[in-house]
Amino acid sequence: MSFTLSSTPRQDGYWMPGEFEPHAGTWMLWPQRPDNWRLGGKPAQRAFAAVARAIAQFEPVTMGVNLDQFANARQMLPPQVRVVEIANNDAWMRDCGPTFVINGKGGVRGVDWDFNAWGGLFNGLYFPWDYDQAVAQKVLEIERLDRYKAPLVLEGGSIHVDGQGTCLTTAECLLSPGRNPQLSQDEIEHYLIEYLNVEKVLWIPRGVFNDETSGHVDNLACFIRPGVVALTWTDDRTDPQHERSAEAYDFLRSTSDARGRKLEVHKIHQPDPVLIQPEEAEGVDAVAGTLPRQAGDRMAASYINFYFCNQAAIVPTFGDPHDGQALEALQRLMPERRVIGLPAREILLGGGNIHCITQQQPKG
Repeated sequence: MSFTLSSTPRQDGYWMPGEFEPHAGTWMLWPQRPDNWRLGGKPAQRAFAAVARAIAQFEPVTMGVNLDQFANARQMLPPQVRVVEIANNDAWMRDCGPTFVINGKGGVRGVDWDFNAWGGLFNGLYFPWDYDQAVAQKVLEIERLDRYKAPLVLEGGSIHVDGQGTCLTTAECLLSPGRNPQLSQDEIEHYLIEYLNVEKVLWIPRGVFNDETSGHVDNLACFIRPGVVALTWTDDRTDPQHERSAEAYDFLRSTSDARGRKLEVHKIHQPDPVLIQPEEAEGVDAVAGTLPRQAGDRMAASYINFYFCNQAAIVPTFGDPHDGQALEALQRLMPERRVIGLPAREILLGGGNIHCITQQQPKG
């Protein structure tokens, strides 16, 4: 059975573990939305299937699909990937799925945040989002895990934790007026402390340039392990990203984590600017209320948007001269893991990347 609890994870001794800690499995959603994914989502489906196949070498993967795509997804995915019907508006499991919390005694529960498509009617990316809003509860029902309903609009891509009391986020995203305009920064931080059970929230000022999520932290910076952060970087001072990354670097180097450690920050050079090509834009349906995909638009490409799974890290690549350098740098930072690069341009064209389409379920 799955109960909805009136307490908070902090009150019950549950906390969100680091993504680099052991997983029971990975959750994903299947892309098909023709006003976001080009050519009816067919190229994106191949990319998602490759990500699922890579992760499934290391841990169980479950793919949630709409009914009309069940047969297609089942045929495209390897048999070891579980396919379940979960109605959804779009394929961003990181952002609409549950945040799982553990208690150190084998217990696992889930936090169900409010989801409003990255900004609701103010600056959201599509309408409606009612199916997405129900995804987290459905995942927890399938797993028979108890649920905390958090009174906060928040996407999973807007937070990273070290599992030892520290949360990374960006002020640009969590304080954006489309999320929780009625709440102050202190009130939002209170909810993060209660529902993630952290001691300290590090508010990086801004995320990646032109990131349509209002600057999710998972495109900018992540914990490699407690006390160690990887940060997207560019040496090109004329690139608008340089100022943002330098600002984040200075902030992270000047602060400490919940346990008083100074942070070790490693710069991972971004790919060269990735622009939408005319043929890519032409394959996307134009629908009122959905963010258009226009030729020449710069996408928020970052190697930091990678996913930890058991014994591995699945990293987006872009056919860019910096791909090899980024994979080598991440491999040096994670010698205990296999760092695997996967072509991810088709995922990026939809507005996110490998971390955005995955959600870890920690081992209890």
